[in-house]
Amino acid sequence: MQPMTGTWDIDFGGPATYRIVVKGELGPEWSDRLGGLAMTTTEQTGESPHTELVGRIRDQAELNGVLETLYSLHLPILRVEQVEGDS
Repeated sequence: MQPMTGTWDIDFGGPATYRIVVKGELGPEWSDRLGGLAMTTTEQTGESPHTELVGRIRDQAELNGVLETLYSLHLPILRVEQVEGDS
């Protein structure tokens, strides 16, 4: 099996701040289930609402748990990014 190329610069070694954007709306009651991430929902005329989740995630396992929870809620995940300058 060939090793994946281009992944050597990704570091999941410790906590980092992430921004995750999903299509849809989440109420504040989901914050605890989603690692305490801060949530902001925006609505634009003629478009579905988007919810942005931002906060500190301890490691890859916690990130995976957050993403799995969003997936199980049937919310399309539009973006996942580590906030620049935070590692």
